[in-house]
Amino acid sequence: MRFLARREHSRAELVQKLAPHAEGSEQIETLLDDLVRQGFLSDARYAEGIARTRGARFGSERVEHELRQKGVADSLVNNAIRELRDGDLATARVIWEKKFGSFPKDAKQRARQVRFLQSRGFNLQTILKLLRNGAD
Repeated sequence: MRFLARREHSRAELVQKLAPHAEGSEQIETLLDDLVRQGFLSDARYAEGIARTRGARFGSERVEHELRQKGVADSLVNNAIRELRDGDLATARVIWEKKFGSFPKDAKQRARQVRFLQSRGFNLQTILKLLRNGAD
């Protein structure tokens, strides 16, 4: 309960955190099933929360990767990031304006901006669309 009181966790995260303290995996699974039944644990709620908080600072690809690493089911990941994908261009524009503010003047600056946006989890198509629209 102490883990869940601080923040939402995925089921897989809790399995990892509780494994050193449990006698067996059946004990952990029983506990987690009870937490799900009582509404204290929900992978769907976890995925939506991560998508909401990380979506303002990162692209949908990075959020999707993080959720998959945390052991969230594919269907829940797809549902959580559906809206992020639609707003990727707008989010990338806000992040880009805050960091750079002006369009690249040469290939070196362009490569730097592309690398930065890729590290934030935006796909190349979105990045090129952003930089192409500004150059027109």
